[in-house]
Amino acid sequence: MAERKGKTIILQSKPRFIGNAAVVGKKEGEGPLGKEFDEVFTDTTMGEDSWEKSESLLLKKAVEKVLQKSAADKSEVDMICSGDLLNQCIGSSFGIRDFNIPFCGVYGACSTMALSLCIASLMIESGGFERCIAATSSHFCSAEKQFRKPLEYGGQRPPSAQWTVTGAGAALIGKNQSTVSPYIDKIHMGTIQDFGITDSNNMGAAMAPAAKKTISDFLRDTGTKPSDYDMILTGDLGSVGSELLHQLFLREDGLDISAVHKDCGLMIYDRESQDVHAGGSGCGCSGTVLCSYILNSMRAGKFSNILFIATGALMSTVSSLQGESIPGIAHLLNIRKGE
Repeated sequence: MAERKGKTIILQSKPRFIGNAAVVGKKEGEGPLGKEFDEVFTDTTMGEDSWEKSESLLLKKAVEKVLQKSAADKSEVDMICSGDLLNQCIGSSFGIRDFNIPFCGVYGACSTMALSLCIASLMIESGGFERCIAATSSHFCSAEKQFRKPLEYGGQRPPSAQWTVTGAGAALIGKNQSTVSPYIDKIHMGTIQDFGITDSNNMGAAMAPAAKKTISDFLRDTGTKPSDYDMILTGDLGSVGSELLHQLFLREDGLDISAVHKDCGLMIYDRESQDVHAGGSGCGCSGTVLCSYILNSMRAGKFSNILFIATGALMSTVSSLQGESIPGIAHLLNIRKGE
């Protein structure tokens, strides 16, 4: 039975990463982590006639890859937990509809990879499920089409804007697996934070307070400090949100986390040579980085104890047009290297 300390849940089943896979588009493949991905698609239409269908196919490919790499049949998977940025999560539902696996659709905006892993972990902890896939996806063109303006408009992007990652990540987790596999030790479901940010081109500022609260609450619950971890990895705060996160920790807690903090949005692209402004974003940002470089590095022994905090801006086109602010959320997993 899971143990709870404050808002943090300590998992007794220690769900392990049986396999992980990440597939991306051309721009992501040209970035610093290009060699870490399982497949890079130079045609980001994926041969489809809409961007939404392209994103669904990306997710399908990621799930197929993780099953293949795990030597697992789809009949051995008890549930897929997945979500995306599109209306009614059609990227996920259309992407996995042919697998004939029970589906849990979730929405956490760009925090969805962490959210799906948290839910899948709790399902395994309950004893009801043995193996679950957690997945997510995003596509630059489908996101721009839905949340901002049609690509044909050619609007200018301010320096605070981020580039939605075209990619999908999937992880198969379960218990009673090889002890050398990385495992999920603790989870922490985030609390919504709203500091009144209304600029949809400044996601980093909207999400940084939520990341700060989740990390601070976790450190307090567990009695640990930033230096106890090899890495505190946020999802997609980008350069603006990362700097704000550091300032919030210094001002409120007197802690300097810059030495151990990394951000997926700053890792997936080379901001000097790729025109991404403040960095990467989108569900696929943290999903692809975690399900490639991070978990691969943990298996290789490079990291032994990390905090993974995917961040999300809980907005919609309707709320933005109505002048609403942008609430932020951040969910956390403590992932440890296998023995």
